This record gives sequence, C-alpha cells and structure tokens, in this order.
Amino acid sequence: MALQLRPLALAGCLALGLTSTALADGGGVTISSYGHSALLIQGGGATVLVNPFKAVGCAAGLAEPRVSANVILASSRLLDEGAPVASGKMLSSPGSYRVAGLKIEGIAAPHDRFGGRRFGQATLWRWKQGGLEIAHLGGTAANLSPEDRVLLGKPDVLIIGVGGGAKVYDGAEAAAVVRELAPRRVIPVQYVSGTTPAGCDQSNIEPFLQAMAGTPVQRLGRTVSLPGKLSDGTQITVLR
Repeated sequence: MALQLRPLALAGCLALGLTSTALADGGGVTISSYGHSALLIQGGGATVLVNPFKAVGCAAGLAEPRVSANVILASSRLLDEGAPVASGKMLSSPGSYRVAGLKIEGIAAPHDRFGGRRFGQATLWRWKQGGLEIAHLGGTAANLSPEDRVLLGKPDVLIIGVGGGAKVYDGAEAAAVVRELAPRRVIPVQYVSGTTPAGCDQSNIEPFLQAMAGTPVQRLGRTVSLPGKLSDGTQITVLR
C-alpha cells in the first residue's frame, strides 16, 4: 500500500499539532482516539487509521472519523468497525501487505466466541511503525490460538477491545489476553463512555481495569505520543 501521505481532515490536523519531538526525530508514534475502536496512528512517515465506524449501535452519537490515512485497518467490514467513512487504502482481509513503507500482517480469527458461527471471521493486525511493534485486536471475542500467539509475538503496543458483548472481549477476557501477550503499553477500545446507546451490548471500561488491578493506569485526553522505545513492564493508557 505505497501511498503518499495526504493532508488530514481537520480532526487529523489537530492531532498532527500534538506530535512529539520524538516523532520529529523519526521514532515513536502519536495515537489519537475517535471513540469506539477508531484510532489514528501517526509516525514513521505513515498514517494508519484503525476501525473507522458509522455512528450506529454502540458508536451512536460519536463523530465519525472522516479523516485521511495511508492505510485503514479494519477488523471486518461491519459498519461499527470497518465503515467506508475515511479516505485511504482499506484492508480488512488476512494477508501480508506493504503500504507506505509499512509491513502489515493480517491474521484471521473468529469474530465471536463460537468459532465465527454468529459474526464470521475478523482480522487481527500486526505492524511496525515508528520503531514500535503494534498489534490491533479491536474486534474479536475469541480465545487466541497457539498460532495466533506466535504470529502476534510480544507487541510494544496492544490495542484491544474490552467492553464485552457478542463480538468483543469482556474485561476478564481482555485481561487474560494482555497477560498472554505481555505488551509494554495497552490501549483499551470498544467500551461505553457515558450513557449506553439503545441496543448496545457493551459495558464500560471498569471491569477491565478491575481485572488488571495492580497495573499502572494513565488516563489522558484523546491523544498520546509514545517514544520509539518503551520501558519494560505493562502500562494501560486510557484515551477518551
């Protein structure tokens, strides 16, 4: 996916203004949250958007991430995690890809707890950006297989759904995956903040934080800048 970096929409431009000195030096990433499981990740000369959504279901009431990126990584083509609202090369199928200097691996996994019989297959993503190994598990509720664990390795940054429901890990399940993969930084996604939208089967972030009791938690706004080398040990970063 060798595309030139295009100007971001206004929301993306605001995120660019928060880029750290480390990013200017070519290491690290800046991660901006749009809510639900949509994140814009900038660094290493590339921009990656994960899980753009339509404002439906559990994402009702959120502003859709209508931004530009070199590559868009979607867990599936369901409208709450793979909606065509952003500009860029969208990937949602497993496979090996090269885009904008990034080597990206998509790994097939069941979307639900029943081998995909309810919601089909999802795609787990792994890539390296700004010197950091990033894994995106924002759209699955399935246990990781031994092969999954090998392919995902030990990521520096783990993006993981924690809100529960039919196709997202609940707090205890997500905590078990975090302990399996032992990332340095965890960014929880796919949970409800504030009032639960009608028909939404997800809960808030607290069950996950309780299941991860003893792990340092950093609560920020909607953006975080990470250096290209993170300290050892797991830390949770909660974005708005």
